[in-house]
Amino acid sequence: MQTAEIDPDTSSTRVRQLAAIMFADMTGYTALMQEDEGKAKILRDRQRYILEKFIPGYNGKIIQYFGDGTLSIFGSAIDAVKSAIDIQNELQKDPKVLLRIGIHAGDVVYDSQGIYGDSVNVASRIEALSLPGAVLISDKVFDEVKNQTEIKTAQLGKFNLKNVKRQVEVYAIANEGLVIPTSAQISIKAGAEKSIAVLPFVNMSADPENEYFSDGISEEILNALTRVEGLQVTARTSSFSFKGKNEDVRQVGIKLGVSTVLEGSVRRAGKKIRITAQLINTSDGYHIWSEVYNSDLEDIFQVQDEISLKIVNRLKENFAAGSKKESIIKPLTENIDAYNLYLKGRYHWNRSNPEDISKAVKIFEEVIRLDPDFALPYCALSFCYSFMGSAGLMPPVEAYPKAKDYTLKAIELDPNHAESHLSLATIKFFHNWDFDGAEASLNKALSLCLNSSLINQVHGWFLIAKGDFAHAIEKMEQAVILDPLSLPLMSNLADAYA
Repeated sequence: MQTAEIDPDTSSTRVRQLAAIMFADMTGYTALMQEDEGKAKILRDRQRYILEKFIPGYNGKIIQYFGDGTLSIFGSAIDAVKSAIDIQNELQKDPKVLLRIGIHAGDVVYDSQGIYGDSVNVASRIEALSLPGAVLISDKVFDEVKNQTEIKTAQLGKFNLKNVKRQVEVYAIANEGLVIPTSAQISIKAGAEKSIAVLPFVNMSADPENEYFSDGISEEILNALTRVEGLQVTARTSSFSFKGKNEDVRQVGIKLGVSTVLEGSVRRAGKKIRITAQLINTSDGYHIWSEVYNSDLEDIFQVQDEISLKIVNRLKENFAAGSKKESIIKPLTENIDAYNLYLKGRYHWNRSNPEDISKAVKIFEEVIRLDPDFALPYCALSFCYSFMGSAGLMPPVEAYPKAKDYTLKAIELDPNHAESHLSLATIKFFHNWDFDGAEASLNKALSLCLNSSLINQVHGWFLIAKGDFAHAIEKMEQAVILDPLSLPLMSNLADAYA
């Protein structure tokens, strides 16, 4: 990219030119304005002074100020990067100003009214991925600066940027004094529109035995969100690994690769419940939304649905479909005692040991007695018997036929329940060796819930058995994204590569 003189102010007609585009945005300015308007103005003025010193000093031009940010262009990508390095180093001095910078190079169209083009959008998206004190650049800029010995870089990976058709390779400038983000941190921000972990809600009831209920509420919301198209939801195994731990949500975000976290508490007294829920941004730990729900136990489905809808609609700007109004969670049974008992059965099932599985079976059988038309306990029993058959707790010739009967009944009652089709797939695959039938059931399960780590994992097993290792790796990698702290999944992925 050759150095060129940039002067859009003098142009009365639209001109197309190759340029380096730099976005710089001061972080925390809005919050600081609310706390200390005087200090915020001092920092903003200092930021502008430094920008107006170093951007023209490297043959660049500030095109636009917007609130606490700027858009600048340069005739040379090398000049743009050198300018950004000096700006960040200068702003580290007191009074320190936290600035994110992103740079891209490409065609721009400008006139007296402003600057336009896809390259401007790419630069803006790269800046949005950056961290305070960091300078991120695109692959196009990297190609220009990679042979400059005084400019150090660190490769961060390829990312999908909003409204950008191709994946963009992003690099950090790694010169001394600059913040160098990790790939995980950038991945979180790149997926900011569509990723969430539901942490186990804390049991605030007087009776510690109500823990099954608070766990169950969390899990039901988690399961509901997995059915929302375009939303990446961390699986229960990974999200519940933080149970009882007072871990900073910013660290949770990094470990799980999500941009938002839902946490809360449940207090139950007889038939009355209070649920507190908070949606938190993992990049800075700030609350996006919080609410307290007081209701009767009979209204639990409505409360769960309202929380799920609030989450989706808080993130709605990032979904093509916009605001979601229809219910996500529909009443599963009219018998609230059956539902309460079902949650207790799930609690024991999730403990995954022979004693608790045995307890779960008895509980689910009692749930069916209370409501024979409630589909979920049939599905749960099918998983219990499959587990007992595969773990040597019951002869397979006895366990799997029972499991199949229960899952067929579950599908009859609710043909749109993904886990029931998954259960049927595992029975056909592991017990009947009916590969065609297993594949049909797996495809049905995936069509109902594409974001289930378990469904992707089982599909991966199936593809390994078929010898289709390339697609098995894709499925296992997707499962690991959804359940990043699962050691068995990591082992399965290694098997696929082997």
